[in-house]
Amino acid sequence: MKRSFDSLALPLFLSGALLQAAAAPSPSFQETWSQWRGPDRDGRYLGEAWPDSLSENNLRLSWRRELGPGYSSPVLDRRHVYTVETEDEQREVVRALDRRTGKQAWESRWDGAMKVPFFAKANGSWVRCTPLLDDDRLYVGGMRDVLVCLSAKDGKEIWRADFPKQDETPLPSFGFVSSPVVDQEHIYVQAGGGFVKLDKRTGEKVWKSLGDGGGMFGSAFSSPVIGEIQGKRLALVQTRQNLAGVDLESGQTLWEEPIKAFRGMNILTPIIFADGLFTSAYGGRSSFFRTARTGKRIRLTQAWDNKLQGYMSTPVVVGNHAYLHLRNTRMACVDLTDGTINWTSSKTFGKYLSLVVQNDRILALDQKGDLYLLRATPDRLVILDERKVSDQETWAHLAIADRQLFVRELNGLRVFDWN
Repeated sequence: MKRSFDSLALPLFLSGALLQAAAAPSPSFQETWSQWRGPDRDGRYLGEAWPDSLSENNLRLSWRRELGPGYSSPVLDRRHVYTVETEDEQREVVRALDRRTGKQAWESRWDGAMKVPFFAKANGSWVRCTPLLDDDRLYVGGMRDVLVCLSAKDGKEIWRADFPKQDETPLPSFGFVSSPVVDQEHIYVQAGGGFVKLDKRTGEKVWKSLGDGGGMFGSAFSSPVIGEIQGKRLALVQTRQNLAGVDLESGQTLWEEPIKAFRGMNILTPIIFADGLFTSAYGGRSSFFRTARTGKRIRLTQAWDNKLQGYMSTPVVVGNHAYLHLRNTRMACVDLTDGTINWTSSKTFGKYLSLVVQNDRILALDQKGDLYLLRATPDRLVILDERKVSDQETWAHLAIADRQLFVRELNGLRVFDWN
């Protein structure tokens, strides 16, 4: 059954971060935002409840800092916010800024720019990978397929993995896009034309899986997640062609399921939901796969698919429902249990919407610089408030911690305080 809603004719958002809202009670605050889509990599905020309004009385601009262009999201520890930028189309620069004042603590830079293919040129060739903050180390993906480990204290380089050099693979056509993930003593990342496990202290490669040689279709967009399926912890990896499960210890491919997409544009982060997997692709369809385990083997069966085409924004889940931003820039609500499309919007929005969820509230940042506060419901989308927070494009994902909101605009960083 399909229903359409204009939702007060305001630009919508939802497409970005498939979240499971039936989780533990929230603490009084959340102090850090350490990686792609937050501390648990699920787009979920665990801090104090947001006000019902985005007015300046509730959300006040604290400071802004001019930066070079970049699409990577900021990450936060208790004291600093870390940003990455492209400088003069030649170098990449990492900065640590004081969260309260914007004063710079340190910077680190290296030669590392490159050009993306002509058909993607309109969106720029700026650095894309969101860094990973783990204890006292910051892991940064540079466009030329390098992973650089820096000291979070002073920005000094600890080690560097140059994948084209060590694996003799071509440069990824779109640069290093996929964001790394940490698990215990190792870093996992889509780079070097495959999926790689590294020792997080030394950068030494442990294994490489899903190798396809790099280049145009080895240039992964989607970021991996680590979770549990059928009682087994594994890495869930979406390449340009397939949805794969990878054993964390051995690197063995547990399964590979083809995901059709236009020019391999499998971009959003796949979602684990109730021992099943959800994904959606530009030029393809939305699909949900159930899993079953026989001995050590895990098998996938497609439970349902529908015509909806996701794009670049990872959906969020509230209850059993995914809220998905579509290729046509509309938005839809999908029941994950059976694929029913509860509603679609008649209103179109921007090309990208990053979202962060807290219970049934979703904070969504449009690529056009519009911020929305939504209430998610399977009956309709309720927009509680909206506000223009930047006159520049805002492709980077939101970061939120300890009543601060971080908006990475194309050439700067804006920091807001919740009152």
